[in-house]
Amino acid sequence: MEVGIKVMVQDVEKIVSVAYATYVAKPAGAGKIELEPVKLLSTEDHLEHSLAIERRRIRLGYEEVFQNLMQESNKEDTFEEKGGVATDLTHVQSIELIQPPHANHHGNTFGGQIMAWMETVASISASRLCHSYPVLKSVNMFKFWGPSVVGDHLVFNAIVNNTFQNSVEVGVRVEACNCEEWIKNQARHINSAFLIFNAVNDSGELLTLPRIKPTTQDGMRRYHGAIARRRIRLIRKCMLSAKADKPSFLWEKSNQAYMSYSNIAALTRLAAKPGWEVTSAVDDIKIWTHEEGEMVSLKVEMQVNIPSHLAFCLLSDFTLRLQWDKHFLTCKVLQAVNEDDKIYYVTSPPMTGHKPRDFVILVSQRQPFKPSEPYIVAVKSVTLTSMPPSSEYWRSELLCAGFQIYSDSDSSCTVCYFNQVTSGVVPYFAANLTGSSKSIEDTTLECKKFLEMNNSKLKLKTYF
Repeated sequence: MEVGIKVMVQDVEKIVSVAYATYVAKPAGAGKIELEPVKLLSTEDHLEHSLAIERRRIRLGYEEVFQNLMQESNKEDTFEEKGGVATDLTHVQSIELIQPPHANHHGNTFGGQIMAWMETVASISASRLCHSYPVLKSVNMFKFWGPSVVGDHLVFNAIVNNTFQNSVEVGVRVEACNCEEWIKNQARHINSAFLIFNAVNDSGELLTLPRIKPTTQDGMRRYHGAIARRRIRLIRKCMLSAKADKPSFLWEKSNQAYMSYSNIAALTRLAAKPGWEVTSAVDDIKIWTHEEGEMVSLKVEMQVNIPSHLAFCLLSDFTLRLQWDKHFLTCKVLQAVNEDDKIYYVTSPPMTGHKPRDFVILVSQRQPFKPSEPYIVAVKSVTLTSMPPSSEYWRSELLCAGFQIYSDSDSSCTVCYFNQVTSGVVPYFAANLTGSSKSIEDTTLECKKFLEMNNSKLKLKTYF
C-alpha cells in the first residue's frame, strides 16, 4: 500500500515536506494478506489514486528505466575532469550501536532513526564539497533491504556521487552486523538511499557547486547513476506537481495588449533563468531542464542551416507545424489579432488511456531590435468564450512555451524551444525523461529537416 505524508506548519499552512511511503502487510503465517481497495469519495481522491497508480508504475519499472538511462549517460560521456573535486575527499564513515531506545517493541530499529543517522553522515559528506552547511532538499530511493536489531552495529558510508549546478547527490549505504558477524566481516546490507542537498549563502541564495571527479571505476558508475536518477526524479516531479491546471486568463479587448506583453515577458524571463542543466546531448540536439520549486521546465536547442529571419517566419506560423510536429493533429486560426498576435485552436492525438487534448493558445511574435537579440515566438493558453471546452477533448493548458531564434551567421541560426511543464504536456515529455522514448529528439530532427528543406526551396525560388 502507498501512504501519502504531508508535513505543514500549523496556522500558516506552509508545506514543509511531502513524501510517499510504500508498506507491505506482514502476514502471521505463510500466506499473503489481501488488502481491501480504498474507497474514493471525492474528485481529489480520484486524482490522488490515479497519481498513485502512476507512481507504482514508475517504481515497478524503475530498474529497467535506470539501466536504459545508465547506458545513455555512458554514451553521452558528459564527464569533465578538469577542475573537478576528487570524490574520495567526500567519503565519510560513521558507526552507531543500536540500543533499546532506538528500537520498537519487536526489537527492530526504527526506520526514522536510521534515516536521521543517514542524513547526518550525508550532510557531512556534502559539506566537504560545498564548504558550507548543506540543506537537505529530498531523499530518493530510500529502501529497507533487511532488519537490524538491538545490539547490532550499523556502519554508514556516504560519498558524493555527482553535482548538478545548485544541488549535490550523496549516496549512503548502511550495513549491520552483530559481534559475531563483525569478527567474520560478514556485514548485512540493510539500507541505501540517495540524498539531494542544496548549499545556500547567508542570504538564502543558492550557491553554485564545483564539479566532481570520479577517481575509480565504481566512482564513475555512481557518477553516471546520479545522472540517470536525476532524470527519473525530474519526470516524477513533473507528475507529482501536475495536478489540475489552473484556467488560463480570459481573452478580452481590454487586456489584449497586456496579454501579448506578458506572453513575451514570460518566455524571456524563463529563458534568462540561471541554473539550466543539460540532461541529454545527442546528434547535435541538447535537452536542458530547469527546476524551481515544484516547477520543471524544458529547453531544446539545435543548430539549423537557415537564416534566422526565415526560421522565424516558418516557426511563427503554427498552421505549418502540422508538417513537422506529430503532436499537432489539427491547427486553425481563431483570431488574427494583429501582425504580431494570433489565437489558434490546436488538437493533439490521444495518448494511451486518455481522450485527445485540445488547446486554445495565444502566439505572440517579436523581431529583435539589435543583432545580438533573438527572434521570439511566445505561446500561452488563453480562454475564449467562443471556444468552450467540449466533451470530445480534454482541454489542456500551456503556461509558458515558445521559441527563441539566435542568428549565428547569414546562413545559420540556433533555435531554442522552451516549455514550462504542466499536466497538459506531461504525457508528451514523460517517456523522454525516463529514456523510454526519443520523441523530443525525433520531433526536433523533423523540425530541423522542415526548416532546412524550406530554406532550399526559398533559395531555388530566388534563383529562378
